[in-house]
Amino acid sequence: MTDLDAREPSDRPDSSDRPDLSDFPGSDPVPPSTDYVDQLEAQTKALMATQSHPGSDFDGAPAALREALEAEVEAIHDELVELMVNLYEHPEVAFEEVRSSRAIVEVLNKHGIEAELGAHGVETAIRAEIRGGARDSSGGADSGAVGDSDDADSEELMLAVLSEYDALPVVGHGCGHNVIAVMGLGAFLALAALAKKDPSAVPGRIVYLGTPAEEGHSGKEVMATGGAWKGIDAAVMAHPYGHDVSDTAWLGRRTLTIEYHGRTAHASAQPFMGRNALDAASLMYQGIGLLRQQIPPTDRVHAVIREGGDRASVIPDLARLDLYVRSLAPETLRDLSRRVEDVARGAALMTGCGVTVTWDKQPPSLPVRTNGTLTGRWVEAQRRRGRDPLPRGVVSETLAASTDFGNVSYRLPGIHPMIRIADPDTALHTREFAKAATSDLARSAAADGAYGLAASLLDMLHDAELTRAVKDEFEEAGGAIDVPSYFD
Repeated sequence: MTDLDAREPSDRPDSSDRPDLSDFPGSDPVPPSTDYVDQLEAQTKALMATQSHPGSDFDGAPAALREALEAEVEAIHDELVELMVNLYEHPEVAFEEVRSSRAIVEVLNKHGIEAELGAHGVETAIRAEIRGGARDSSGGADSGAVGDSDDADSEELMLAVLSEYDALPVVGHGCGHNVIAVMGLGAFLALAALAKKDPSAVPGRIVYLGTPAEEGHSGKEVMATGGAWKGIDAAVMAHPYGHDVSDTAWLGRRTLTIEYHGRTAHASAQPFMGRNALDAASLMYQGIGLLRQQIPPTDRVHAVIREGGDRASVIPDLARLDLYVRSLAPETLRDLSRRVEDVARGAALMTGCGVTVTWDKQPPSLPVRTNGTLTGRWVEAQRRRGRDPLPRGVVSETLAASTDFGNVSYRLPGIHPMIRIADPDTALHTREFAKAATSDLARSAAADGAYGLAASLLDMLHDAELTRAVKDEFEEAGGAIDVPSYFD
């Protein structure tokens, strides 16, 4: 869940350098009220009592295969938990997941599956693939060897299951990516074991993709330039949370750096000879605050002034702001981006400064376009495991963040449900949520999530009507868009 910038812990102020606030009466910040979040939680509880997800009317895979798949997941549950704890104890930040990616590859190799480390141009990305029986013209399956990578016929589906495994600076796995990693891996291993025993049980190709650098970056979009999503018909992953939720709001996110260029002058003797870059940055910051009054409630703009001068006696000639811009739809994100840039240029005009605007040093993240048809199969699988995912809207959508899975979901059908590993009031990106990432709930989620992802893909492989409906829904929602050029 992307919500922090890309700075390393070493770039952040050392808490040991900060003064002891107890020496300064009145210096403590005012504690925020919990009234609003308490009201949201009460609203969620009320809706939970009256609303449920409709599930799915499609048949999916045969019942005997679902039972066999569940047995394969249970057989590797302890191994998944061991890896989950291993990743938790050795957190690595974006693009530096060297140990984590190797640990995942070692598990794949242990199960007799070859994996590519450094896939699609990213050093810590992983790709592995299995093939069961190819579909024949009658809708059945021909025998095929697991791991066979020859081109499939036009009827064969290629489906992907994803893992994330990067951690946050300072708080470690406070977003639970160690749980995401083993849910995706467990789904892939269970399908591989099923196909090895009976190739006709998995009539298609299953691709496992380890996707680095979701936090503060868009690793999946970087992988896209290396062809990661080429030929894939659908992709699935799941994310830990404080509720079981079938679908929720995910905001698209862009990053923006604004630099104002002024002229230095003596702040007392000749201030009229200067052009104050900090004034421009301050006006920009205030302009964003005013803009917030005139944007949709699901839009977000947040900023920090990273540079603004060195001495009060010298008018600063350089000031820099870093911003995040978020919105619920690609179209509204594009519109909000234009409005923010207008504010930036207006502040420069008012102060006589020059301005440079740099968008998306890391690729932007689009909102998630959830495939409701496939989500229904996830819900049915979770109910089999004793969970009951909530429909969208029960948990307040004001509690929204961003993910680079959105970029995947606008290229091909996908789902990104949430699975409970913590109490509802445990916020993501906190030390408390990191602690929950190895809890008993997280250990249950490792198996439940792995089964849900695997079962959803197995259903597509065996139910042609389901597959057709998944693809039709995607096309009716607008089909694939050209993600790299969308904001040009």
